[in-house]
Amino acid sequence: MTQLDVLYHYGAAPSEGALLAISKMREVYGVRRVEVREAEKTVRVEYDASRLTGAAILRLLRRAGLDIVETVPESAQAEESAGAGLR
Repeated sequence: MTQLDVLYHYGAAPSEGALLAISKMREVYGVRRVEVREAEKTVRVEYDASRLTGAAILRLLRRAGLDIVETVPESAQAEESAGAGLR
Protein backbone atom coordinates (compact mmCIF):
# COMPACT_ATOMS: atom_id res chain seq x y z
CA MET A 1 0.00 0.00 0.00
CA THR A 2 1.43 3.36 -1.08
CA GLN A 3 -0.22 6.31 0.60
CA LEU A 4 -0.17 9.64 -1.20
CA ASP A 5 -1.33 12.98 0.13
CA VAL A 6 -2.20 15.54 -2.56
CA LEU A 7 -3.28 19.15 -2.13
CA TYR A 8 -5.42 20.99 -4.70
CA HIS A 9 -6.46 24.64 -4.95
CA TYR A 10 -9.97 25.36 -6.15
CA GLY A 11 -11.58 28.49 -7.58
CA ALA A 12 -15.28 28.98 -6.95
CA ALA A 13 -16.60 28.10 -3.50
CA PRO A 14 -18.19 24.63 -3.50
CA SER A 15 -21.94 24.36 -3.19
CA GLU A 16 -23.58 22.37 -0.41
CA GLY A 17 -24.21 19.58 -2.92
CA ALA A 18 -20.55 19.57 -3.95
CA LEU A 19 -19.45 19.36 -0.31
CA LEU A 20 -21.78 16.42 0.23
CA ALA A 21 -20.42 14.67 -2.87
CA ILE A 22 -16.84 15.33 -1.71
CA SER A 23 -17.60 13.83 1.70
CA LYS A 24 -18.91 10.71 -0.05
CA MET A 25 -15.54 10.31 -1.79
CA ARG A 26 -14.41 8.53 1.37
CA GLU A 27 -16.63 5.64 0.28
CA VAL A 28 -14.46 5.09 -2.81
CA TYR A 29 -12.13 2.15 -2.24
CA GLY A 30 -8.62 3.57 -1.82
CA VAL A 31 -9.57 7.06 -0.60
CA ARG A 32 -8.48 7.38 3.02
CA ARG A 33 -9.18 11.01 3.86
CA VAL A 34 -10.60 14.16 2.25
CA GLU A 35 -10.18 17.54 3.94
CA VAL A 36 -11.67 20.78 2.57
CA ARG A 37 -10.36 24.08 3.89
CA GLU A 38 -12.71 26.74 2.62
CA ALA A 39 -10.72 29.68 4.04
CA GLU A 40 -7.64 28.59 2.06
CA LYS A 41 -9.62 27.28 -0.94
CA THR A 42 -7.85 23.94 -0.75
CA VAL A 43 -8.80 20.29 -0.63
CA ARG A 44 -6.37 17.61 0.55
CA VAL A 45 -6.89 13.98 -0.42
CA GLU A 46 -5.00 11.05 1.08
CA TYR A 47 -5.33 7.91 -1.01
CA ASP A 48 -3.81 4.53 -1.76
CA ALA A 49 -1.77 4.92 -4.97
CA SER A 50 -1.84 1.17 -5.54
CA ARG A 51 -5.64 1.48 -5.96
CA LEU A 52 -6.14 4.92 -7.54
CA THR A 53 -4.20 7.38 -9.68
CA GLY A 54 -3.89 11.12 -9.27
CA ALA A 55 -5.95 11.54 -12.45
CA ALA A 56 -8.76 9.44 -10.91
CA ILE A 57 -8.76 11.60 -7.77
CA LEU A 58 -8.92 14.75 -9.89
CA ARG A 59 -11.86 13.30 -11.87
CA LEU A 60 -13.69 12.44 -8.63
CA LEU A 61 -13.24 15.99 -7.32
CA ARG A 62 -14.41 17.55 -10.58
CA ARG A 63 -17.41 15.22 -10.84
CA ALA A 64 -18.32 16.23 -7.28
CA GLY A 65 -18.53 19.81 -8.56
CA LEU A 66 -15.26 21.26 -7.30
CA ASP A 67 -13.55 23.83 -9.53
CA ILE A 68 -9.95 22.58 -9.29
CA VAL A 69 -7.51 25.17 -10.62
CA GLU A 70 -4.19 23.58 -9.69
CA THR A 71 -2.40 20.74 -7.96
CA VAL A 72 -0.03 22.11 -5.33
CA PRO A 73 3.50 20.75 -5.81
CA GLU A 74 4.90 18.67 -2.94
CA SER A 75 7.60 21.27 -2.20
CA ALA A 76 4.95 23.95 -1.66
CA GLN A 77 2.95 21.55 0.52
CA ALA A 78 6.01 21.01 2.74
CA GLU A 79 6.49 24.78 3.09
CA GLU A 80 2.80 25.24 3.91
CA SER A 81 2.96 22.52 6.58
CA ALA A 82 6.08 24.06 8.10
CA GLY A 83 4.45 27.49 8.16
CA ALA A 84 1.36 26.08 9.87
CA GLY A 85 3.56 24.74 12.67
CA LEU A 86 4.85 28.23 13.41
CA ARG A 87 1.41 29.73 14.09
